[in-house]
Formats: sequence, C-alpha cells, structure tokens
Amino acid sequence: MLRGLDPILTPDLLYALRAMGHGDTIAIVDANFPGESTGPTCIRLGGVDASAALRAVLSLMPLDTFVDAPAHVMQVVGDPEAIPEAVAEFQQIINAHADAPAEIAAVERFAFYDLAKAAFAIVQTGERRLYGNIILTKGVVTDQ
Repeated sequence: MLRGLDPILTPDLLYALRAMGHGDTIAIVDANFPGESTGPTCIRLGGVDASAALRAVLSLMPLDTFVDAPAHVMQVVGDPEAIPEAVAEFQQIINAHADAPAEIAAVERFAFYDLAKAAFAIVQTGERRLYGNIILTKGVVTDQ
C-alpha cells in the first residue's frame, strides 16, 4: 500500500499510466468488452466498476488539452443519440475530477474498437452496465 493513491490502482495499472506519454490512450472497459483479444496489454480490475476505475485514473492522469475530444465512448447500437447511465456518470466524473474537464465524444461501435486496438493498454473492469466503456487521451503533466 502507498499513501495518497487510490487502492484500486494496481502495480500494472500504475506502470501503464507512468509509461504512457502525451497523446497515448488508455481504454477503461466493461466486463463484456473483448479486452484480451483486442490487442493491447489487458489489465484486469475485476470487482471494480468502470466509474471507480475512471476516478482512480483521473486522480493521476491529466486529460489532453490539445485535442478536441480527450474522452471517447461507444454509441448505442441502433440509437446513437442515447446516453447510457454509465456514460452520463462518466461525464459527471470528468466534470468533477479531471484537471481539464471536457465533453465526451461518442463514436460508432467499430470505430470505438479501432480506438481501443490503438490504446496503450486496456483496463478490463467488472462493470456490468452496458456501454460502460471509455477511452482517455493522456495530456501533458506540467510543473504545477
């Protein structure tokens, strides 16, 4: 255990967050997401919901302020304007905890999978709510 760190931040997740550079992405995904077969390193946080994982990651990682959308979610198949419960909660968490809050952008399902394939790592949570997936772009850590 370390002081000042959310206890759900595992050694593997801490390593990934530290190893990522500006512009790299990390996917926080639900229990249904094909985490292992998507490609990047899959870090498991079973028993942790995606909202808790998002809060923990944002406690250490800044969002990128040089891109239009530093956070992406998957659109609901057949209803791209719908906002699932998990996504609404993600936006509240970003508004409250990100050092540079931003509006979440929704992308089509297969476009989301492509973004996840390009991520530095995938964090597979135990999230059971549908569409409980978000991809974050890491920003610059300043001297502040």
